Amino acid sequence: MNTQLVADRLVELCRAGKYQQAQQELYADDAASIEMEGMGDGALGNVKGLDAIREKGRKWMQSLEAIHGGSMSDPVVAGDWFSVASSIDASYKEMGRVNMQEICVYRVHDGKVVHEQFFYNVD
Repeated sequence: MNTQLVADRLVELCRAGKYQQAQQELYADDAASIEMEGMGDGALGNVKGLDAIREKGRKWMQSLEAIHGGSMSDPVVAGDWFSVASSIDASYKEMGRVNMQEICVYRVHDGKVVHEQFFYNVD
């Protein structure tokens, strides 16, 4: 699967709320997930490996009270890389309601996502 096909499928699954399916289907076993600088390593920070990424997703879902809305743009592809603009309006157990917007950048190698990195404001 080329980068455009991976990007289109990831967006399709994420728009449907099928994040775990997207990871299972599209991510390499040794993929890395990188957060904004200062967010740290560990459960919700920077992790490496599909199992760690899945755990990060589970922890994030557990931190939520409700998702009120969100969106994901069509992907912009350049070589092995693609990016999407994403937003989520959610209520978090410890932060209350937050409307977050971010740029998500992905690298594809051999038809699988090997790197994801997120850029957003941390106010």
